[in-house]
Amino acid sequence: MTGFLGSVWWLIVSLGVLVTFHEFGHYWVARRNGVKVLRFSIGFGKPLWTRRGRDGTEWVIAAIPLGGYVKMLDEREAPVVEEQAGQAFNRKTVWQRIAIVVAGPLANLVLCVMLLWAMFVIGRPDYAPVVGLAEAVAAEAGLQRGDTINAVGERRTPTWNEVQMALLPAALDRSDVRLEVTDARGDQRTRMLPLSRLPADLDDRMLLPSIGLLPRHFLAPPVVGAVREGTPADGVLAAGDRVTAVDGQPVESFEQIGPLVQALGESGGMGMIEVERDGERLALEIRPERVEDPARGEFWMLGIESDRSQAPPRDALQRYGPVAAVPAALRETAHLTGQLFGMIGRAFSGKVALENTVAGPITIARATNAYASQGPAWYLTILALLSLSLAILNLLPIPLLDGGHLLYYLIELVKGSPLSDRAMAAGQYVGLALLAGLMGLAFYNDILQLIQR
Repeated sequence: MTGFLGSVWWLIVSLGVLVTFHEFGHYWVARRNGVKVLRFSIGFGKPLWTRRGRDGTEWVIAAIPLGGYVKMLDEREAPVVEEQAGQAFNRKTVWQRIAIVVAGPLANLVLCVMLLWAMFVIGRPDYAPVVGLAEAVAAEAGLQRGDTINAVGERRTPTWNEVQMALLPAALDRSDVRLEVTDARGDQRTRMLPLSRLPADLDDRMLLPSIGLLPRHFLAPPVVGAVREGTPADGVLAAGDRVTAVDGQPVESFEQIGPLVQALGESGGMGMIEVERDGERLALEIRPERVEDPARGEFWMLGIESDRSQAPPRDALQRYGPVAAVPAALRETAHLTGQLFGMIGRAFSGKVALENTVAGPITIARATNAYASQGPAWYLTILALLSLSLAILNLLPIPLLDGGHLLYYLIELVKGSPLSDRAMAAGQYVGLALLAGLMGLAFYNDILQLIQR
């Protein structure tokens, strides 16, 4: 229940911030152009709080916190007295109307830069981009345990999160990508990751795991968390034992135990497992047991589970000074913009499944809660991404969105007169249908995610 309430809370907070900035952009530019604003509302439905400003604008916080709007004086919506006609939105020039409409998405773009600047100044803790395990195509590229990934293509990767974000587009496109790495000895290397070898029919959500790269911080310490009854380890090993070697081979992570146990089982007979227990070093005899699993087939097992009760400490920090954070935030905004437009292009071309590109409120709520739980810098990151997404979404040429209004005004510039009321009404119906379909897809994806959890 706590997770649910936290998700709801952070969704409301996030939407409140994003919508307020978006609508304030419309409001501010409208007032600068002499348009009378009747109402500035955060949320829809019954007003919970109302105040009237000196300029006559009614400021409202409404009951349903899932959006907001700015209502301007407009002769197309209601009669306007002659002395206020000059303040009506429809009386303004087409360029003034374009500026007012663009101001909302532009405000979200500016907010994205501000949030990323604050994130960089605070400093976002993360994990170093160090390889813990390389299999599949990662092993084919020559990546090894201890390699530090400094860049993916042209993108510098100071943290593991940056590595993942840089690898995802290349994996979606099935395009080989160059990695700049520093190996465990400190030598600089260039590796070509053959992502073109990933199966074409692979689920998009399985792309990154299928590369075979496991970061160092994902490797569990070689500590026994539990021993299953009736297994070879029962009565030999105990919870809390730290495994230091299997049959003479040193062990540094729990993931190394499995392959060593397979080799021990294939050799036959008893083997020796060395552990640290209560400050003492012990050498214990053990014989693996061959078992069969429907998913894994036959394999040798001891019957122990890892101890993942404590997450490893973060060992990397993205931080800049207040001045250096400005160009860093601008670069990051430009990069994220390119990534988002790239995802939209892949969705339309069929390279990415729509269920993996359109997120509904449930998915967004869970994501904001997860990011917020990692600290303020991580929450600023997701809020910046949502702000940028809102800006881009609103610029899509769909009637009812800002981009649809811009399309009307651009047509007006070309033809020299506004579109007819009939054409605009038809566009509104098309916009309603498109938005209803988009919302339906978003809710469908949310339900699908919940079912697959």
